[in-house]
Amino acid sequence: MTTAIDKAFYDEQGYIIIPNLIPPETFEALEEACERVIAKTRSGSWPHRRTVGRQFPPFDDSNPDSWGVQHLMHPDLDEPAFAEWYTSDALINVATNLLQCNEDELQMELSNLLINPLEHDFALRWHRDDVRENATAEEEAAALALWTHGVQWNTRVLYNVEFALYEDSCLYLIPKTHRFPRTEPQRAQSITQAPPANPLDMPGAIQVTLQLRLTELKYQAGETVIYNNNILHCGAYNSKQRRATLHGCMGDIRGGSTRAKNVLQHGLLWMTEDRFRDRLNERGKRMLQALIDMKNGVQGDLGYSLVNQT
Repeated sequence: MTTAIDKAFYDEQGYIIIPNLIPPETFEALEEACERVIAKTRSGSWPHRRTVGRQFPPFDDSNPDSWGVQHLMHPDLDEPAFAEWYTSDALINVATNLLQCNEDELQMELSNLLINPLEHDFALRWHRDDVRENATAEEEAAALALWTHGVQWNTRVLYNVEFALYEDSCLYLIPKTHRFPRTEPQRAQSITQAPPANPLDMPGAIQVTLQLRLTELKYQAGETVIYNNNILHCGAYNSKQRRATLHGCMGDIRGGSTRAKNVLQHGLLWMTEDRFRDRLNERGKRMLQALIDMKNGVQGDLGYSLVNQT
């Protein structure tokens, strides 16, 4: 599958919508894998989850309700479809084009799943993934200048619903803010750790909607928003609206250790084990080695990129 990519738009706006990023021949396997890992998470048999009440790592067990499933490629989940898609030609083609790197420079990072909570609506505050909310304009500018060696994505998966026009409209972002510090009105609404009552009250904000696309009389799944994760963004989760959205990121080795804290804070020791490496194809093994090299190149406890509300 070859996807047309408007890199100039991505560089300017900080995000881009890519249709049909899941190849048709792999979609059913991914959808079924999503159903199984969601069931394991909701039942408590899979402990690695994003907990309602905790917006950022570290997550805990303080609430039984979940808004995300962590570590989809973990061998204990035994769902090879996730690693197969992560290393697919479709996704690799997009990443190398947007990062302007060679395939052998790609770095494996995160593969998670965003889901709807069952008992509580939940929201994330306005944030950049690796810049604290109290950063000065000068600190923001310096951090943003370094953040050019990775891509993050949300890929919509149709999860066990009867209606084909199911949409995912949880993500809000402010175009171009991956390049510039916040304006004073934007700072006023993002300096707090509380999520917004209405994300569209934020100056410049847009709501991103992922949906099925009708192509040649067939609905094609896998519409994806790829974005610079230091763009100013937030999320709002409706407990009554089913969601299964693949959420991951990928880097390139030219960034050195700039992405280390933001990636390693999720607890990736399991990715250094042979039982994970042995399950990967050759492309995946090369990407994994890049991650391990980055991990081995940093010293001490890096801490966490952001803090949770207490």
